[in-house]
Amino acid sequence: MAKKSDKKTFESQLQRLEEIVGILDEGNVPLDRTLELYEEGVMLAKACAEKLSEVDKKLQQLSKGADGLFTVTEIEDDDQ
Repeated sequence: MAKKSDKKTFESQLQRLEEIVGILDEGNVPLDRTLELYEEGVMLAKACAEKLSEVDKKLQQLSKGADGLFTVTEIEDDDQ
C-alpha cells in the first residue's frame, strides 16, 4: 500500500489538469505532444473524479450521533 506522501494531492492533480488545458487551448503544440498532454489530462480527470466520488460518499454517510457529535460511517464500495 502506498503512503499518503507518495500520492499526488487532489489539488496538485487539478492544478496540473488546468495547466494542460491552458497549453492545449493555446494550440501551439506539436501533434505528438498534444496527444501526450491529452492522455495525461484524461488520466488526471479520471483520478480527480474518483477522489470527488469518494469524498461525496463519505459526506453522504456523515450523520449526527445520539451524543450530538457528527460521525462518519464508512461504506463499502459495491463496484468492487
